Amino acid sequence: MTDTSRRSFLRGAAISGAGALVGGRVAAQAAPDPAITELQPWQQYLGEGVDARPYGMPSEHEAHVVRRDVPWLTADPVSSVNFTPLHELDGIITPNGLCFERHHGGIAEIDPGAYRLMINGLVDTPLVFTLDDLKRFPRENHAYFLECAANSGMEWRGAQLNGCQFTHGMIHNVMYTGVPLRLLLEEAGIKTAGKWILPEGADASAMTRSIPLEKALDDCLVAFKMNGEALRPEQGYPVRLVVPGWEGNMWVKWLRRIEIGDQPWHHREETSKYTDLLPDGQARRFTWEMDAKSVITNPSPQAPITHGPGPTVLTGIAWSGRGTIPRVDVTLDGGATWARARMSGPSFDKSMHRFYYEFDWDGRPLLLQSRAHDSTGYVQPTKDMLREVRGENSIYHNNGIQTWAVNEQGVAENVEVSS
Repeated sequence: MTDTSRRSFLRGAAISGAGALVGGRVAAQAAPDPAITELQPWQQYLGEGVDARPYGMPSEHEAHVVRRDVPWLTADPVSSVNFTPLHELDGIITPNGLCFERHHGGIAEIDPGAYRLMINGLVDTPLVFTLDDLKRFPRENHAYFLECAANSGMEWRGAQLNGCQFTHGMIHNVMYTGVPLRLLLEEAGIKTAGKWILPEGADASAMTRSIPLEKALDDCLVAFKMNGEALRPEQGYPVRLVVPGWEGNMWVKWLRRIEIGDQPWHHREETSKYTDLLPDGQARRFTWEMDAKSVITNPSPQAPITHGPGPTVLTGIAWSGRGTIPRVDVTLDGGATWARARMSGPSFDKSMHRFYYEFDWDGRPLLLQSRAHDSTGYVQPTKDMLREVRGENSIYHNNGIQTWAVNEQGVAENVEVSS
């Protein structure tokens, strides 16, 4: 069949097919669609060969799917944050190149051949490991979320940032590969007085955090891979600590030293920072676990409804630092009525969960919310419920229910509703 006769055939088929049922709806377009009836440029010439892109990259048409920052949040980008584009993603795994970044002294570029990890303090035998040494220990693979304690922190006093990338994007979820920390600690031998560990980073900020020994021996990993490949430099290459379910500041990147002690150290990042200021001026300390939380990623301010009234797919993510998420409720009317969302995909401990809710949008305004239930029975609270207990002076651990207002044109905006 010649190109001319093929186009004539397809054009005729498209016209004769107009009015047929498509997905339960009548196709409204009767005119020929050039995207179907005409040969497209990519059909008329050979593409690049297998060696043209040795490390695969996204399509040029996805160039807008990137991490973004909010310039006014911090004074200097070397001690700042950018955000995961949650509204552009699906499933539960965050691509390595889109995992949010939070740095306190910029990215440390470390030669893996010169990398060393020291374990000292209250141990029987102080030890130093090379990267090759670590890889000789038994390793494990786990999918965990990492959430900055300041995620949604700008929203404590009211709606601030217009997009779930900016309100909730200080989180990612990847498959970590690493050595259980307990194996390294057992190798060094912990003295009876040892109750705490102090991991330290090799970056210019020398990040440190106190972690109870019980957690270190439970599920912490010394990780060197994420989603199957080596850690990215901005994620701690060549080695970082993984502290499942606990605030991201404790997941020390560029891990160089672990000291064993008999009490917490109370360094800067666990005293003046990463504590929750209460209305009376006192601060909660050691609020490590990240409570159950969820957000609708589509529709949302950066992902409006563009197809008009009719069948609509709502989707989002939920997570808990205390277990799994067996259930998420969604509301289209600001909490007046709730429906149970459909969970889809794997349900891992301390990992993201994906939910969907399909509905027919009638074109009227919507007030969208999601409410997560975790495996301990905890239910995600409203922002007003949080403020009743903790006031409005906090920055960290805001897991309140998020509201998007969608207008008749399908445009979404960050708002709050009283509850």
